Amino acid sequence: MKRNIFLLLVSVLFPLVMLAADQLFYVSFASRVMIYAIAATSLNLVLGYGGMISFGHAAFVGTGAYVGSILVAEGVTSAFIGWPAAIAVSALAAWIIGALSLRTRGVYFIMITLAFAQMMFYLVNSMKAYGGDEGLTLRQRPSLIVDLGGEVAFYYVVLAILASTIFFLYRLMRSRFGRVVIAIRENEARAEAVGFPVFRYKLACFVIAGAVAGLAGALLASHGKYVNPNVLHWVQSGTLMIMVILGGVGRLWGGVLGAAMLLGLEHLISDYPIAWLASIAPNYQQHANLGVGLVMLAIVLFAPQGVAGLLARRKHAQA
Repeated sequence: MKRNIFLLLVSVLFPLVMLAADQLFYVSFASRVMIYAIAATSLNLVLGYGGMISFGHAAFVGTGAYVGSILVAEGVTSAFIGWPAAIAVSALAAWIIGALSLRTRGVYFIMITLAFAQMMFYLVNSMKAYGGDEGLTLRQRPSLIVDLGGEVAFYYVVLAILASTIFFLYRLMRSRFGRVVIAIRENEARAEAVGFPVFRYKLACFVIAGAVAGLAGALLASHGKYVNPNVLHWVQSGTLMIMVILGGVGRLWGGVLGAAMLLGLEHLISDYPIAWLASIAPNYQQHANLGVGLVMLAIVLFAPQGVAGLLARRKHAQA
């Protein structure tokens, strides 16, 4: 509890310190990290807690991003309308996709979720009225009670949503619903034999995750004031999955830690050259994903439960 309070305090003070140092870039970067943390946390609900290996989670992130962006482009600039609409449409998409996908298992489930995501990618790619493959640029961010045009105000809104998402996941997994979902993950046949409606629980979990991903998508589009079809591409789903694996599958803070690690590593490798490494490989900064891959390999080998699992193990060892 004390550690969580400390982290929250640091997060609250961070933009004020950066503002005083005239380093608003890092405030914007931190907002982006938190948005991806929300998306990765929603995937962790499906993948880590529900045991459903979905390779099409970007479909819901992209749906939320496009719904929010199209509303802004059409003059509906209130976030009180745009963001709930993004959540609702993403939840509906998750319900439709989940109702069909969850009737399959294993590699078939992976492939059908991937197929749906790619179908939506090509659908959005053909929407010439909203930019097509070039994407859609927004004139402004959606408005709340406060003006979200400034990076500091937007940061605090994203921070509040991330904190609410983590708390919601914490409470959800400790409820009866969460315990049943975990039981299904551990032994689906036994849970079904006991009498639980397995399909309905899995579908509800899938829809909740899709709704949260839709909100993350709307925030992502608002952050950059731009959205393009790549937000629905399978590479985006893979990125979110990497974040969850890095942070810790089935761990409360897994999505947050994974997003911070992945985006932080990419930023460090791309924007902060290392002299001795540049002398050996002059173009190494153009291959930031190679460094990320090496770190991920180390995590898989030495911390198979992710960074969150490694931290928890050290904490238990010290206790």
